[in-house]
Amino acid sequence: MKIALRAGLFLLAALAGMQSAVGARPIPAASTLQPGTTPLQVQNTPPGNPASPAAAAVMEQVREPEPKNVTAYTLPPELYKKALALGRFHFRFNFISFFYGLFVLWIILRFGFAPKYRDWAEKVSGKLGMQVLVFAPLFLITMAVLGLPSDVWAYVTEKEYGLSIQGWGSWFWDWTKGQLIGIVLGFVLIWILYAVIRRSPRRWWFYFWLVSMPIAALLIFVQPVIIDPMFHKFEPLQQKDPALTASLEKMVQRAGENIPPERMFWMGAGEKTTELNAYVPGIGASKRIVVWDNTIAKMTTPQIVFVAGHEMGHYVLNHIWKGLAFAFVFLFILFYLAHRTIGWVLERWGTAWGIRSVEDLASLPALLVLLSIFGFIAGPISSAFSRHDEHQADQYGLEVTHGLTPDSSQVGAQAFQVLGEVDLSNPEPNPVDVFMFYSHPAIPDRIRFALTYDPWSKGQQGEWVK
Repeated sequence: MKIALRAGLFLLAALAGMQSAVGARPIPAASTLQPGTTPLQVQNTPPGNPASPAAAAVMEQVREPEPKNVTAYTLPPELYKKALALGRFHFRFNFISFFYGLFVLWIILRFGFAPKYRDWAEKVSGKLGMQVLVFAPLFLITMAVLGLPSDVWAYVTEKEYGLSIQGWGSWFWDWTKGQLIGIVLGFVLIWILYAVIRRSPRRWWFYFWLVSMPIAALLIFVQPVIIDPMFHKFEPLQQKDPALTASLEKMVQRAGENIPPERMFWMGAGEKTTELNAYVPGIGASKRIVVWDNTIAKMTTPQIVFVAGHEMGHYVLNHIWKGLAFAFVFLFILFYLAHRTIGWVLERWGTAWGIRSVEDLASLPALLVLLSIFGFIAGPISSAFSRHDEHQADQYGLEVTHGLTPDSSQVGAQAFQVLGEVDLSNPEPNPVDVFMFYSHPAIPDRIRFALTYDPWSKGQQGEWVK
């Protein structure tokens, strides 16, 4: 995720935690490298030039009529080495990008960018809203530019491994759009944050915590309707693949959900990425099923239905609301710790940095440093919560497709195998990597579970789908 947008979302840390927990798609980013990423997890790769030869090659592929039997996650020797190397890169990149983000904030503090922007803002107006209108874009653009090397490194690595086929011009345009979204979001959040800080210096963390959840819920609602179409091409799935639409309808009906064919969409991801995905974004009236064109090209209909069944499980099992509740508690602790420590930080270094007090707009980078550190330390807890929900969604996918497709366990294993092969999922993930960063169970574990979960052979029923 681009650093300017990430800065805004750090003030609304529940958003990131919630997306990780329920499998919702994030606001589009220029870089999609994530630890342990599979298409059943948080990721986003924007589409671009439809004339790309690589994209054409992807779309010419057809779904395999007779998938091979899967007994474990296996890869050919060369692909195995490639996936292993990419997994190691992800592990290193997560640490490096975290510390590089802190370095960017240190640069802003050390060289007094924030106080300069504050001074300019105060010359424009004495009102907080107008000051933030000047300060926020300057601050977030500075973060974006200083953080660009990390984004470029991730993008170049994706191209080297064949996961991205996006050209530089298209990538930079998507990066720019992401910054613009980040500036709009950042303006709103910074304005609210400093309004409550100035109104209640002792309880600002509590009041900002209270308003964070409605904003997060609103962003989940509008993302598939407003934000995603800015980065992706969507068309009715019924026009692209009527048979797949009918199969998804049966799965949705069995799940007891209401997603009619009019809210099932095809997405043109193959113009920019070779990866696969199918997901269920939004809440309420914005809820929909989205299937990437790459997925349709490389997977069978039963496999796609299983992937969609997994995503449907997040809704049926109330993972959205559980994720919101978890994020609500996470935010409470995060903001409280920031409140308890920001005074000490500013007392020790505030004068050297040109920061007057926590009420000063120039204190924002110091707050972000604290939120970043506390969020990173608590990251394994969020990851564990997410892996639990994703495991439940895997189980739900197996249950909701049982009886709809022959041997749903084998179909689920096949789907994970295809996802792993295409996305180069790590065949031997580092346990420390899994503990700290994996928002989903590792692909080898997911395949093992799919092959062994079979209550029906014992005369029992599924836990959630009877």
